Amino acid sequence: MQNKLNKESVIEKLRTVIDPELNRDLVSLKMIKDVIVKDGNVSLSVVLTTPACPLKNQIQSDVRSAISKLEGVNDIKINMTANFPHDKAIQDKGNQSIKNIVAIASGKGGVGKSTVAVNIAVALSNAGSKVGLMDADIYGPNIPTMMGLNELPQPKDGKLIPAEAFGVKVISIGFLVKDGQPLIWRGPLLHSTIKQFIADVNWGPLDYLVVDLPPGTGDVQLSLSQHIPVTCGVVITMPQKVSVDDASRGVEMFQKLNIPIAGVIENMGGLELPDGTILDVFGSGGGETMANKYNLNFLGKIPLDPEVRIHGDSGIPIFISDPNAKVSMIFGGIAGKIASHISQLDLK
Repeated sequence: MQNKLNKESVIEKLRTVIDPELNRDLVSLKMIKDVIVKDGNVSLSVVLTTPACPLKNQIQSDVRSAISKLEGVNDIKINMTANFPHDKAIQDKGNQSIKNIVAIASGKGGVGKSTVAVNIAVALSNAGSKVGLMDADIYGPNIPTMMGLNELPQPKDGKLIPAEAFGVKVISIGFLVKDGQPLIWRGPLLHSTIKQFIADVNWGPLDYLVVDLPPGTGDVQLSLSQHIPVTCGVVITMPQKVSVDDASRGVEMFQKLNIPIAGVIENMGGLELPDGTILDVFGSGGGETMANKYNLNFLGKIPLDPEVRIHGDSGIPIFISDPNAKVSMIFGGIAGKIASHISQLDLK
């Protein structure tokens, strides 16, 4: 005998819908809310752990498919929403407004780390998150250029106010020095600057603070870890062995600092030629090999695309200027995987 269409039968049916990443049903994960059934019309909310969930569309489709199998259903309305995970360790350190901190690192310069950080930040923002971007790369603070920003707003109530572009709040050492001025800073000054960027900037509420670290494993990385807990790290490498060897030091740095690693990104992969063939200018497969070596997630391979550099130089990240480009979709997918990784951490 067919069960009567009501709230209970809908919830029971949704126990058959499994989250593809967490491998548990949506009901036991408490992702199903506000179920209403009236005159054959079913409405409900699916609460994701982040709006940047890469499997959002699949989950929505699976929920619709399951409910449609119940007898007597005329219409289905699904509200896809999100409830962000909150790294309690950050809150315990005294910062109530930042929920999660993502540190982007590499073992060497010249791997496109800042470009990746910028496009991940705007991708997270585009998905509905409140995002900040801290440029802590003292050796090459290029993020203001890539975001089309020149200066900070006037301070207010003794706090620095971050600049803002494309929905992302930005602070950078580049705002604090003149163009072309070399930064020859040592430990104490670096330490105080990183502390100021955390404690003396009015970030407002943030779901994610993306931090672009300088290359290497020096004072800035140590200062950041001392001042505030980092939710997870991401390591950028290029495909060739030399770059992978250098990036491995970034992995080991995060491990020594007890910072969970969301995964590895291989940047500047194959260049697509006009005839459709791929030219592996810097080799291929190094990032995935490194991820396997350390038993980490391989978050994705970003192709070598001149348009990424062109749009970065113009001050409009490619994810914004050409959202349908293949590389933009890859950036979006990587941002979703990072958000998904954070949602699965034990942050209590």
